[in-house]
Amino acid sequence: MRLTVEHQTIYSYGRPARYAIQALRLTPPDLAAQRVISWRIEVEPAAHLVPLTDGFGNRVHQLTLDHDHDRLAVTVRGIVETTDTAGVVGRDLPDTLSPEVFLRETPLTTADDALKAFADQVRPVLETDGAVAAMHAVLRLTAGRVAYVKGATDARTTAAEALAHGRGVCQDHAHVFITVVRELGIPARYVSGYLSPNDDDHAESPGGEASHAWAEAWLEGLGWVGFDPSNGISPTGSYIRLAHGLDYLDAAPVRGIRIAGDEEHLAVRVHVTEQAQQ
Repeated sequence: MRLTVEHQTIYSYGRPARYAIQALRLTPPDLAAQRVISWRIEVEPAAHLVPLTDGFGNRVHQLTLDHDHDRLAVTVRGIVETTDTAGVVGRDLPDTLSPEVFLRETPLTTADDALKAFADQVRPVLETDGAVAAMHAVLRLTAGRVAYVKGATDARTTAAEALAHGRGVCQDHAHVFITVVRELGIPARYVSGYLSPNDDDHAESPGGEASHAWAEAWLEGLGWVGFDPSNGISPTGSYIRLAHGLDYLDAAPVRGIRIAGDEEHLAVRVHVTEQAQQ
């Protein structure tokens, strides 16, 4: 598939901000499952953009704006050609970290008693039918126990809170999946990206948002394999990967701080479409 992306993030303030610094994880890598045809980042007002690679191998631009501004707009536009690999990423990433790093829990992915009990429910599947069957069991159970409800949670919601409330969005599904899988002793990580909502398989599904998140588990013999609990599938050619990490905070597309600039208003618009084949 050839997918076009336009993603705009606009911050506006009641009183001007004096300084802002943002980490933009908005550049997709070239992989077997995706090839970047074109990609650019535009910032208004003009700002310093420094490209770098973070500790997970993600491509990052550090944005710095050191003068007064009452509005900051970040827009990315690009075209990515994708291939359906049934979710198998393998080792095809600029990531030299040991998979065991992704056994580490974070404040967003700490297992409480309920999440440990969730893992215990799946453990017999792992022992009897193997890791792939266990991952699909976690995939199915996560969606069954955390209903997709827009606005039910925010970026600070933990996996334990999402499971307790029984509501959440794709970020919460990914955190619950990751926490349970790590509790089973299998490395798992968070992935941010885009999903074309035009795919007939999941166009009407609750997770069919253009800006999306899912999870990956490290399976012996396969490497990293993607699982999208919101849609109950492994990523297809409708998915574009941006970044990965231990949790949302490592892979957030835009994350930063500012000085002053109160009464902040945030507007995000994401549009992903499939180009007609020539």
